[in-house]
Amino acid sequence: MGLFERYLSVWVALTMLLGVIAGNLTPGLFQLVASFEYAQVNLVIALFIWVMIYPMMVQIDFSAIKDVTKKPKGIVLTLVVNWLIKPFTMALLGWLFFRVLFADWVDPQTATEYIAGMILLGVAPCTAMVFVWSQLTKGDANYTLVQVSINDIIMIFAFAPISALLLGVSDITVPWSTLILSVVLYVLLPLLAGVWTRKSFATKEPEKLTALLAQIKPWSIFGLLATVVLLFGFQAQTILNQPLAIVLIAIPLLLQTYGIFALTYFAGCKLHLPHNIAAPAGMVGASNFFELAVAVAISLFGLNSGAALATVVGVLVEVPVMLSLVWFANHTRHWFLRN
Repeated sequence: MGLFERYLSVWVALTMLLGVIAGNLTPGLFQLVASFEYAQVNLVIALFIWVMIYPMMVQIDFSAIKDVTKKPKGIVLTLVVNWLIKPFTMALLGWLFFRVLFADWVDPQTATEYIAGMILLGVAPCTAMVFVWSQLTKGDANYTLVQVSINDIIMIFAFAPISALLLGVSDITVPWSTLILSVVLYVLLPLLAGVWTRKSFATKEPEKLTALLAQIKPWSIFGLLATVVLLFGFQAQTILNQPLAIVLIAIPLLLQTYGIFALTYFAGCKLHLPHNIAAPAGMVGASNFFELAVAVAISLFGLNSGAALATVVGVLVEVPVMLSLVWFANHTRHWFLRN
């Protein structure tokens, strides 16, 4: 591992701090950057996520994707966890903490909105940054692409009815522009660019492809750190103005994230999945499609609602939490060698 990958958690912590400081010192600058958005998707963050994902897409070998169907257990595990377990455990944790454990600290209306925001996070599995976590655990890039793609297809049909069921409302309007734009920007375009790059080099100059991958790999880390600065800069004033609310929301979100990862990861071990499939499966289950969750929370409850705040807290805790899971997965790789 290079210097940045070896100490990635340190760099992320520093960029989180930098984002909070910069966001409070220069709020106008971050408001300007935040205004560059379409359909609740910030185009500057989209650019940095694109920088993150493109190097991984270059590694995907389409000729090997057909072999994914020969190992269906990882796909089945991902789908069961993401659609039959995760949304319902998130709703249960939200109810337990904000209706029981934190009931004296949060008024009922705000508690309802916090729970709603958590549910929206739970019904939206990750589309983009899971590719970063997969790469950091040396995951199978082809398999991860298929896992994410199938999740995206199911999300088109399942997001609205599951959200409506758990939120207790009759009609959930899926922000199709947010969903489609995010998938196009975060998956389709970098995938097409990666396929074109690989095809251009692999057939005639494979050694140059290897050299290119070595050159562009550090850009993934740069894209991740730049994204963290912006995310924390956008929410810097919220972090300082509502620290207690953020802590209260973060506690059940942390339990959910670690719990879903543990369930998926250990199930993968028991199912005798290879580590490069089980680890990304855990990452897919643990992470969230925060653009979609934020967009729906705002449309249903308003920009300054507790639901919107809960989805934002999900964004803020995701990167450091996922890095801790990457560390854990990398240090337990030997568990799978005994399978």
